[in-house]
Amino acid sequence: MVASLGFILLGGVFVWAGTEHFWNFRMVSGMLADKGLPAAQSLLALGSVVEIVAGLCLAMGVMRPYAAVALILFTIAASLMALNFWRYSGMERQGLRSAFIINVAVVGGLLLAARA
Repeated sequence: MVASLGFILLGGVFVWAGTEHFWNFRMVSGMLADKGLPAAQSLLALGSVVEIVAGLCLAMGVMRPYAAVALILFTIAASLMALNFWRYSGMERQGLRSAFIINVAVVGGLLLAARA
């Protein structure tokens, strides 16, 4: 019961984030373009679909190990591309570093989920 709730919460975060990216597509893709990412709109659309589909699979227990691995790869790639705190200083660096560290913890949870 507790593990099921954990999978629902973990997967649900990705479903929510992916859905929110589509709701705010112009703003988020603009932020990615401002960071110098090529094909920001395509990257955002693809990443958001991965978040939603793999998040649903993780939450529902469908191909859970594969969903977890897909989300691990997504989280690592997104963190390296969008949370590149090492290029910033001051408060911006602190905020990006905090988000990056949280994503490291999320990857840890996803590693556990991949083994379940």
